[in-house]
Amino acid sequence: MNSVKNKLTPDWHNVEWVLTDVDDTLTWQGKLPPETLIALTELQQAGIKVVAVTGACAGWCDHIAQLWPVDAVLGENGAFIMEKENGYLTLRANRSMDEIAQQQAILKQQVNTILADYPDLNLTLDQSYRLCEVAIDIGQNRARVGDVIIAEVVAKIHALGAHATASSIHINAWYGEHSKKATSLQFLAEKGLSPQTILTQSCYVGDSMNDQLMFEALSKTVGVANIEKYWHQLSHHPKIVMSKPGGFGFAEFTKQLLDIKGR
Repeated sequence: MNSVKNKLTPDWHNVEWVLTDVDDTLTWQGKLPPETLIALTELQQAGIKVVAVTGACAGWCDHIAQLWPVDAVLGENGAFIMEKENGYLTLRANRSMDEIAQQQAILKQQVNTILADYPDLNLTLDQSYRLCEVAIDIGQNRARVGDVIIAEVVAKIHALGAHATASSIHINAWYGEHSKKATSLQFLAEKGLSPQTILTQSCYVGDSMNDQLMFEALSKTVGVANIEKYWHQLSHHPKIVMSKPGGFGFAEFTKQLLDIKGR
């Protein structure tokens, strides 16, 4: 960890797409620092596309897509894409919303059965605003749950044949083959980027375990400082780590990127 760079290198000059996690990457300690909105605005004003890639619920994603200075939101770990087209917000997914809702209902029953063995755990307060996922609160509106318990619950969800990943605040579970990685690569390809230009012109910023497949997929990756707590659990690491946490680290990254690009 001590040997990881904390400065962007000149080859970042080609970056035109910034993909970023939200919770504890753009936010910090449950708040959205003003530095984050300023940084997002500066990126857009410089002509750089910004895409939020998050496990956040559809209701929260709608707010981000409508009001924040971002170009698109890939929500609930890639279950859907929210994007403004001709001034109007659109939502699209690779499956029908009816199929997604049916599978979510089944999974919710299964997860509640698992949680019967963990009376201290509950679904997230925003569960009713989710279109696809079933989410468990492990640190958002409660004290942080221990890593052993988190690993046990994730393993039990995997045993159902469902996907599950832990962020800094939630365990997110879903049926379907989407993921942050798959939907991000699909989205960039739809925008006309070849596999090679995806590597040279896009980057990803994250903070926790559910970002590691993005760290694997892209060659230009950044962790904000709070990723240090997960460092030894990650199979894939960001190439560069900022000195500041959460949204403050994202603002630090933005300044470095814009300085390199001369914008």
